[in-house]
Amino acid sequence: QVQLVESGGGLVQAGGSLRLSCGASGRTFSIYTMGWFRQAPGKEREFVGRIRWSGGDTFYADSVKGRFTISRAVAKYTVFLQMNSLKPDDTAIYFCAAVPVGADGSWHYWGQGTQVTVSS
Repeated sequence: QVQLVESGGGLVQAGGSLRLSCGASGRTFSIYTMGWFRQAPGKEREFVGRIRWSGGDTFYADSVKGRFTISRAVAKYTVFLQMNSLKPDDTAIYFCAAVPVGADGSWHYWGQGTQVTVSS
């Protein structure tokens, strides 16, 4: 099992920045990919971006490309989501998730989420 804990959410004005963190514990050696999702009120959860744990290759949703950056601190088993040029539409609960090695690409592990609110 892998446990994920997000932090860093909060209230920010449009155009501002926030950095979210997600710390992993447990069977961290089994992590293949870590990613971020978000869910706005009344909407389905959507993919934000992901990073391969080995190599650091990243991929982003079109809605955040060029504004959000995912990075990792391998020794600390932590992944970050740097969010710049925030818009009110970015308001959501942000979740960290992980895909274990050998899985079929499914996001097996999830954090509890952290609220991000962007005011206009």
